[in-house]
Amino acid sequence: MFIRYIKEISLKKILKRSLHNVKPSSLLTPIQTVGVLVDESYFPDKEQLTKELIACGIKENNIKMIVFRDKIKKNETFSQPTFTNNDMSWKGDFNRNFITDFINTPFDMLISYYDTEKAPLLLITNHSKALFRVGFSTVDKRLNHLMINTNAENYKVFVHELFRYLKILNKI
Repeated sequence: MFIRYIKEISLKKILKRSLHNVKPSSLLTPIQTVGVLVDESYFPDKEQLTKELIACGIKENNIKMIVFRDKIKKNETFSQPTFTNNDMSWKGDFNRNFITDFINTPFDMLISYYDTEKAPLLLITNHSKALFRVGFSTVDKRLNHLMINTNAENYKVFVHELFRYLKILNKI
């Protein structure tokens, strides 16, 4: 447990150094592809969030989701690609291909669906090639272009506010 705490501090220092290079949004076209990064320890209703995004006009095959869990049991199977702290080195490098593929995919929008700061989630959000990033206001303000002030349990409110602001910003 103590080693995890030290690893978390080390990764947050790496993240702090890389946050100085955050670029403003350059999305000029409407949003087509969406990446969703979910912390399952606080929000287990991933499918409901996906259904809500589909109901707002995003095509199902244009949504790619990746899930973070604190612990994974040995024989557990998942419907979405899932990772833990163990899938990341002390230097902030990821050793799973689906994580690096997710980071390198140029999404039109990345939804960082977590409201507590955990180093792996923050690093993925920061290193993502997404053109427009959306998240919660409780997370570091430098990571996202649009922050919504609600909690993770209110996914309907989050999606409603998200699409309301996207219409105002002419992103959809």
